[in-house]
Amino acid sequence: MSRFVLYFIAAMVALVCTYVSLPVWKRVLGQKLLDSPGGLKTHQGTVPVIGGCGIFTGLTASLVAMRWFTQFPSGTLHSLRGIILGGGIIFIMGLLDDIRKPHGLSVGVKLLFQAAAASCLIYYGISIHVFSSPFLAYPLTFLWVVGLTNAFNLLDIMDGLCTTKAILCTLGLTWIALPSEFIYVNFAALALLGACAAFLPSNFSTNEKIFLGDSGSNLLGFLIAALCLGTGYSESSSWGFLAPLLIAAVPIADISFVTLARLKQGKNPLQGSPDHAAIRLKAAGWTPAAVLGSFAVTAIICNLLAFVLTVCSPACTVLVLLTVVAGAGIIMRYLFRLETPHAR
Repeated sequence: MSRFVLYFIAAMVALVCTYVSLPVWKRVLGQKLLDSPGGLKTHQGTVPVIGGCGIFTGLTASLVAMRWFTQFPSGTLHSLRGIILGGGIIFIMGLLDDIRKPHGLSVGVKLLFQAAAASCLIYYGISIHVFSSPFLAYPLTFLWVVGLTNAFNLLDIMDGLCTTKAILCTLGLTWIALPSEFIYVNFAALALLGACAAFLPSNFSTNEKIFLGDSGSNLLGFLIAALCLGTGYSESSSWGFLAPLLIAAVPIADISFVTLARLKQGKNPLQGSPDHAAIRLKAAGWTPAAVLGSFAVTAIICNLLAFVLTVCSPACTVLVLLTVVAGAGIIMRYLFRLETPHAR
């Protein structure tokens, strides 16, 4: 069977299993895992937060199914085990956090879970390979995984925002990884794409709305972080290793902005506040569709620049990096000039 047919099957299995499992999870946990309005949350009524359960079900079912459809090349199954095991740890962490709302898990407990998940990736050979020394590579891998996991969690502040960003990241990763031998990245990325696509209509629904929950947003961030580490970027360009920074540029920029905005106001950067870029844009009069669209367009541009970075010359690389820095500076300047919602 053609590998590309298998890629399609991986996405479809995840899509169908997620779609079918969501009503089941809603029936089983829907009355126990509820998000109520208040504070930063302005939705109407209580909403089940079982989106992560459906996505994890679809992703796992797809990757297990692929195990029986094909004989993976040596090392592929080994890497997939690391992703599934680490993803399971993050999913459990998020689920416990959702169960214990409104207080949730402490920062220290979350870091322990995230460290365990990052350790799973490292054990199964998924880490930053730019540096040969493990004393440098492993701590940076930990920071990358923890940072991106929390960045996606922060993005889950508006319907569809976190999920659409994950979809665009998977498309960028697949586009760059598809010609390579890192086929486990393709399988996992397309399975995640299918799962997210199945969940998205429920997130936008008016009558049957479902939220990702921390189990979903943290899982998406962890998986994108893991898949970014699993693709070869430097075969054509010595600067291709920077491509993951562009693929994940939107969540990285968002968590950076939120942290700087809170520090600028003398707030604890780990404490919730309405300093998110999406919230500031809405307070400035942007519609939810306009906010989602601007985030999506920015992500698509970053994906294009990430691809260019993997094939361009050193001179072109410098131009790309200067463009990214200039663009980020302009966006940050605009966001900092906006009033925070509580200042109105």
